[in-house]
Amino acid sequence: MRIIDTEFESLKIVETYLFKDVRGVFGKTFNLDVFNSSKIHPYFNEFFYSVSKKGVIRGMHFQIPPFDNEKLVFVVKGKIIDVVLDIRKNFKTFGKYFSIELSDENKKALYVPKGFAHGFKGIQNENIVCYLTTSVYSKEHDCGIKWDSFGFNWNCKDPIVSERDRSFLPFSKFKSPF
Repeated sequence: MRIIDTEFESLKIVETYLFKDVRGVFGKTFNLDVFNSSKIHPYFNEFFYSVSKKGVIRGMHFQIPPFDNEKLVFVVKGKIIDVVLDIRKNFKTFGKYFSIELSDENKKALYVPKGFAHGFKGIQNENIVCYLTTSVYSKEHDCGIKWDSFGFNWNCKDPIVSERDRSFLPFSKFKSPF
């Protein structure tokens, strides 16, 4: 495994271990020693997964303090464009976004620190996305920013977006607690 810095403080790309043979695939997405040596010290509390079709956009989601969390996001089947938006108001990257392709083939994961809104777009017909989080889900602290309001080009003519995700405030009206 290898941890790669990005231009965003604490946002990391994780190159994971993947072994393929006649039986199938065996992968390792998290190793405590590797994370600790990279000065990442997550304590994961929950594990989620979603199954999305091609053209589905989920996001941009986050939880506010005290249930804000770090995430480790990876794909076990399919391919997505994963997008994060920095909502940490005292950082030089506030309001900027980062995107990366995550897939079952490229062996990459994204470590998302607190203070980022997260979302993705499904690229293939079936996409299984996994998330480890450092806090438990809290409905009262669950928030979002409207997926099409911060300048990212999703490159999708007719996205499939939930009513909830369509109802979030645009980034221009968002007041960050981070």
